[in-house]
Amino acid sequence: MKQILHGHIVHAPKLGALEILENGYMLLENGKIAGIAGALPDDWKGCEIIDYSDRIIMQSFCDMHLHAPQYPMLGMGMDLPLLEWLNTYTFKTEARFADVDYAREIYRRLAKELIDNGTTRVCAFSSLHLESTLVLMEEFEKAGICGFVGKVNMDRNGSPELQENTEDSIRDTIKWLDACPKDAHIQPILTPRFTPSCTNELMAALGKLAKERGLYVQSHLSENTSEIEWVRSLHPDCPQYWESYDKYGLFNSHTVMAHCVHSDERERKAIKDHNVVVAHCPDSNINLISGVAPIRQMLNEGIWVTLGSDIAGGAILPMMGVIAEAIRSSKIRRIHSNWTVDFLTVAEGYYLGTTSGAHYFGAGDGFANGDPLHAIVIDDRHYVDTHRLSIRDRFERAIYRAKTDDICAVYSAGRKVK
Repeated sequence: MKQILHGHIVHAPKLGALEILENGYMLLENGKIAGIAGALPDDWKGCEIIDYSDRIIMQSFCDMHLHAPQYPMLGMGMDLPLLEWLNTYTFKTEARFADVDYAREIYRRLAKELIDNGTTRVCAFSSLHLESTLVLMEEFEKAGICGFVGKVNMDRNGSPELQENTEDSIRDTIKWLDACPKDAHIQPILTPRFTPSCTNELMAALGKLAKERGLYVQSHLSENTSEIEWVRSLHPDCPQYWESYDKYGLFNSHTVMAHCVHSDERERKAIKDHNVVVAHCPDSNINLISGVAPIRQMLNEGIWVTLGSDIAGGAILPMMGVIAEAIRSSKIRRIHSNWTVDFLTVAEGYYLGTTSGAHYFGAGDGFANGDPLHAIVIDDRHYVDTHRLSIRDRFERAIYRAKTDDICAVYSAGRKVK
């Protein structure tokens, strides 16, 4: 089936390289991008045209780090640093997901809000509960979300309500992996919560599973200075945090490590050399008083940087808001560097929230030919002076100002899901 989308097409094929096609046309064949043109080619005539005239067709977003069971506590506990926040709010909230009916209600609402805000691909943490993790995967699948979901592993330093024993954690992880549908849009990813939450025995078992089954891994790295010292006390044989993952085979190509706020030059080199993906979570890093990650430095060093909402440490679920926070955070770095470090531009922030994350799921650059369409359509015509602005200015305003109701259509893996 062939369809054509008509509207103002905006995408970011490279970092900082925004491409805008005013009143352009995008040809879809069975939901995959087959071409983009400024005028309607003769051989496209006769195809169904979906007319989004004077609306902006943009790439949809990738949230590379979010904690799905923290959705009910979004915007709570923001006056506490990381470790206090976990013990006061997070573990108690996640423990409620032992109730599968509760999990289904919450995860269905989360999935809808993600799609409504144009997030179509995710790397998500579930809780440690096997059945509720499968429910999360089902609800994401039904909503049209693609990506990875992980059953959390934690057999130490949890709370009375939220902790596994080692044998149960390993057994339930294997049962969960065996229960995951093989042809779904949502696939499993191994998820040790972070080094302090997992014993050596559990980390070794997860490393063995990763190798045997060819699985990706997600966790946290160097988010908070107290956390780093804690890891050092637990693993005195590891001079740096990343080595506590690496020694168990959990620090490999396509491993997603959230935060990396305090990764020094040696740790950043290890990240790059292992092709590890950084999920920068700017709102969370400020809320939990962790710090401001050196994203410009990472990009200059060739590190693969993406963006994450990190709900509920981050209080912003829509990724346009996360992009704006990433830009603002980079400006804080610039101020503190006496204006020697460049901040992120809007085009660069958009790239990190779209194309850079999309690469993780096998996509090409921007709206690349052959890729299933992941896109949103923004209707900003009710804003002040829209008719006087360039498409570039309208795009920038959308990043900073667009609301859920301004997203009039969402496409995920070639399917219209909103």
